[in-house]
Amino acid sequence: MLDRITSMQIFVKVVNTGSFSAAGRAFNLSPTMVTKHINALEQRLNCTLLHRTTRKISLTEAGTLFYQGCDKILLDMDAIEQTITAQHVSPKGHLKINAPLSLTLRHFSPLLVDFSKQYPDITIELGLNDRIVDLVEEGWDLSLRIGKMISSTLKARKLTSIEFFLCASPDYLKQHGTPKTIQDLPQHQCLLYSLGTLMNRSYWKFGKNGEHNVRVNGVLTANNGEFLRDAAIMGQGIAYLPKFLLNKELQEKKLVAITLDYPTIQEAALYIMYPPADYVPLKSRVMIDYLVQHFSQKAPWD
Repeated sequence: MLDRITSMQIFVKVVNTGSFSAAGRAFNLSPTMVTKHINALEQRLNCTLLHRTTRKISLTEAGTLFYQGCDKILLDMDAIEQTITAQHVSPKGHLKINAPLSLTLRHFSPLLVDFSKQYPDITIELGLNDRIVDLVEEGWDLSLRIGKMISSTLKARKLTSIEFFLCASPDYLKQHGTPKTIQDLPQHQCLLYSLGTLMNRSYWKFGKNGEHNVRVNGVLTANNGEFLRDAAIMGQGIAYLPKFLLNKELQEKKLVAITLDYPTIQEAALYIMYPPADYVPLKSRVMIDYLVQHFSQKAPWD
């Protein structure tokens, strides 16, 4: 006989992920075993909980009521257990964090080393890339994201604002001139970031809330900010990049900040994202609190 609580947990995970396979991965079960758990619940309740097709999973009316009840019961159980044990148990477990490549390599390595010294029973698995990941589908506990906070099923804590700079090398500006307005930019060679949510391959945004768009011509497009910064240093064109990639290069005058008639975008920020739940695992909470406390003092690049 299948454990009823486990079946409820699997049912909630299927609904949250929209996938039997994703739920199976979360519990280290095959899709066939996940199906058995769902079937056992439906037989016990004598009703259909899920409409299933090859393309989509959706809740029936009974399934919606059961999901709401299961979700509350499981969250209450987790909260009670956490309340009782948190005072007596040090944080432990395996913590999976996804983070932007350049930001982590340049500024976060010392923070993670310090965190590991404070919490030696937490092992960290770090995934470095600049794409937006699906935390639930891909099994990440936390994710660092740069951009504008939009409506999301995820929960988030803002760590710090991110300042962007328009910049180029002294040699490029000497050869091509310094743009004065955003309308001058189409006449220049621009270095484009292919994964940007605030700027795309064709348009750069200016103004406090990004209300002014200008179409730019890209001589080079890449999915990594450090590569674009280095290309700018070598005189390949104008780059539009966050301060954490430029602070040292601007100080050393390898790059020159360009001021136009409209300010660079000011709506970007760095967030720590985590899956939606009333209960957040202790291993995740201590990392979130550590980063929030650290950034409340000063960002590493300031």
